[in-house]
Amino acid sequence: MRLDIAPILAALSRHRITATLLVLQIGLTCAIVCNALFVVNDRLRWMDTPSGVEEDRLANIDISSPGKNVDIHARTDADLAVLRAVPGVEAAEALNSVPFGTRSWSTNVRYSADEKQPRASVAEYYGKDVGPLFGAQLLEGRWIRDDEYQWIDDVEHKKVEAAHVIVVTQAVARRLFPGKDALGQTLYLHGADFRIIGVIRELARASGMRDNIGEVILTPWRMLPTYGAGYVIRTAPGKAGAVLEAAAAALKKQDPRRVITEKITFREIRELFFASDRALAAMLVGACVVLLAVTALGIVGLASFWVGQRRRQIGVRRALGATRGDVLRYFQVENFLLASMGIGLGIVLAYAINLVLMVHYEIPRLPLGYLPASALALWLLGQLAVLAPALRAASVPPVEATRG
Repeated sequence: MRLDIAPILAALSRHRITATLLVLQIGLTCAIVCNALFVVNDRLRWMDTPSGVEEDRLANIDISSPGKNVDIHARTDADLAVLRAVPGVEAAEALNSVPFGTRSWSTNVRYSADEKQPRASVAEYYGKDVGPLFGAQLLEGRWIRDDEYQWIDDVEHKKVEAAHVIVVTQAVARRLFPGKDALGQTLYLHGADFRIIGVIRELARASGMRDNIGEVILTPWRMLPTYGAGYVIRTAPGKAGAVLEAAAAALKKQDPRRVITEKITFREIRELFFASDRALAAMLVGACVVLLAVTALGIVGLASFWVGQRRRQIGVRRALGATRGDVLRYFQVENFLLASMGIGLGIVLAYAINLVLMVHYEIPRLPLGYLPASALALWLLGQLAVLAPALRAASVPPVEATRG
């Protein structure tokens, strides 16, 4: 192979423009594919974010608020009784939000009232028995008791005072009490100190970034549709879709004037939340396939062109004793050299593109492992693409040296 490099480089120097264009094409392909696959993998990991709930057992129903002069407490209790009576419904509650949903509630938390700056902004779930309804896993402590809940409007208008207890996720505990046991600690929110009575493994918020998607607290306030709550039902595994229709029909039957604004399973909620990430991943995969196909076609076209131009030269080499294997190796080494130059350029461009993405789109730094993987893929692509023209070149007979 070392003996072939010198004549190969000499031949390439006589075709600088075409060789340079192919190197640029390979370099751009390497840089774009490397970053695109990194972004795709990043989106796939984000789409796999755990919700902390039993997804195949949950569904949500949103209704229009009742009219004037309605006892909203009694109306909510009546609706929940209707839902719990539907065959297949194991539990039902009015909640302000669901993981990955469209309604997002959050609050700032501090260690004490003396602190001016909040320590974190965490998502809040209002509603009775949120954790058991979702199927969240309690790591330590206990859930909020029935006697500790109060209606949110009564608390807001200071008619009653709910118990100052909260349940937090492990993500909140780790962020606010690193290296400590969060159970029994207090946090200042809503103008009062709340004691942490339980820690759950994980529970996603309705909206958030990757660094805070799991920062959630459960507050002992019962929610109302008037305040933006939806009815969340829990069913047997895999039955959420079928039971959802029956539950919505039962609510409609109770009050024909009622408007069901939305009925959706949690699976569908999750799909909608990650729809844009899924579309971006699909688009980038398609772009990578197109780029690799165009690059392969460019290699095939250029190699075929050079084989056509060099038929007499190849015939002379065959007449001087070169074997088919020697000719085949010549074109493979030539392609390997061009690909290596393009890959070297592509690695520099890949890091440059990644820096731009980091600054403008908050994309993480490109891991080094993507570079050798992309290089190997392009080397293999180049060898496969040049194989057919190289085999045609190897089939040129020695008698070709006498023609022309």
